Amino acid sequence: MTATPIPTPVGDRLKDAFRTHPAGVAIITASTPTGPVGLTASSVASVAVDPAAIVFSVTRATGSAGAILGADTFVVHLIDDEHSALAQSFAVSGSERFTAEQGWSELDTGEPYLASARAALRCRALQTVAVGSSTVVIAEVLDVIAGPQGRPLVYLDRRFHALPHDPHH
Repeated sequence: MTATPIPTPVGDRLKDAFRTHPAGVAIITASTPTGPVGLTASSVASVAVDPAAIVFSVTRATGSAGAILGADTFVVHLIDDEHSALAQSFAVSGSERFTAEQGWSELDTGEPYLASARAALRCRALQTVAVGSSTVVIAEVLDVIAGPQGRPLVYLDRRFHALPHDPHH
């Protein structure tokens, strides 16, 4: 049973506050018996390095989010500005996903993999916590695959934005 979000003054002010708080952008993917699934997330954060762990949240434990939560492992792709159109397509249900033209392949372990991502974190869920209509996922990082470094992408005020990239700083 999923709680239906009920707007509250505090919840509305929280949304407004986070609308102006930039967040990094990731695409989270998994392999399922019915094919690859994925979604865009702006809630990924590092938790610990020993053990290596991250945290993120997804809304609704259905569709792509439910499939990722049900998968044994998944890959969190930390992406750059060149992937903003891809991030948008993974944020909208029914968009074209996982095409060769988009740069997708598959890891030896079977998960969908975007080699052009700045980093790909292969993970498994350690714990999930339901919070209203969202699920918080604490995940162990099993492997980190470094990729090319481009201009970092952030989500701010409901849009994707590139940050300047200076490799010397």
